[in-house]
Amino acid sequence: MTTIDIGGRVIGDGRPIYFVAEAGVNHNGSLDLARKLVDIAADGGADAVKFQKRTVREILVAEALEKPYLTPTSLGATYGEHREKLELDAKDYQQLWQHAGQRGITMLASGWDRSSVDFLDELGVPAFKTASADLTNLPLLDHIARKGKPMFISTGMATIDEVAEALQVVRKHLGERVVLLQCTSLYPCDNDKLNLRVMHTYRERFDVLVGYSGHERGLAPTEAAAALGACVIERHFTVDRTMVGPDHAASLEPEGLRRLVRNVRNIENALGDGEKRLLPEEQAVRDRLAKSIVAARDIPAGTVITVDMLTTKGPGNGLQPRRIPDLCGLVAEISIKSDTLLPVEALGWARAEA
Repeated sequence: MTTIDIGGRVIGDGRPIYFVAEAGVNHNGSLDLARKLVDIAADGGADAVKFQKRTVREILVAEALEKPYLTPTSLGATYGEHREKLELDAKDYQQLWQHAGQRGITMLASGWDRSSVDFLDELGVPAFKTASADLTNLPLLDHIARKGKPMFISTGMATIDEVAEALQVVRKHLGERVVLLQCTSLYPCDNDKLNLRVMHTYRERFDVLVGYSGHERGLAPTEAAAALGACVIERHFTVDRTMVGPDHAASLEPEGLRRLVRNVRNIENALGDGEKRLLPEEQAVRDRLAKSIVAARDIPAGTVITVDMLTTKGPGNGLQPRRIPDLCGLVAEISIKSDTLLPVEALGWARAEA
């Protein structure tokens, strides 16, 4: 069974879910707010807090940078200004890295371009997450995979053939150290467009670890993803969903994040290991409620036992009903009173001669 080590935390099928609290750019360019997001993720019980790093002029042409951007969530007059306002510099990232270490939470970040990826690699991130926007950016995926660190790959806005092509590129360098995340790139996303069963498709077609990156309202779909076998879960969170910025409206607030992590942990505990067994704690309940073989009438010693002489009643600490065929044809060595359990020793009695 494939497992992946992320900074000393082993993830994989049957392992505890790796919960990534996606801060993204919800810091709005403020280091203080970014620190607060680290604290919220740590206090909420997440395994990792993740940011997004872009070198804006490497990912957009001049026309896109200069395009007016006057939406209600804009932080600048042009799209370039908006995106630049959402960036933290190298010193900010180094301070965040130290703060995350002090809080005992792993820090990750998505690199949206080669320079950002190289910076994050030098910073020391133990894994890379790639955004759905770059699933078809095979040169960037190849560059990231060559770093030799595990990758979480979001697959929004993509066809199954594009996912297969991206996975082929990455596996050349990483082998099985990849997690495909089902994702729908709508912010927020309605439940009927989440398509959680794609995780099963990925697992069956690609023999790969799977996870879920969600942008829906509420908690239930992500909890369902946990029950369906996601080994990695990612959800955006923020200090306040009403803040100006591109992702706040599709994010959880601190209490929502805490509740979701708690619920996911409860679900993974409930899933168990898949091996059916009688628990020691169940034995007393079984003895009280299950059924045993009981004499339907008095059975004198020397009687050949027949099926009509037997019935089933509680308690359940006697011979199990499945043994009725084994008892039929045996000769009772002792008398058995009606409405009493047949003794276990009855199975050793001799059969009547034909």
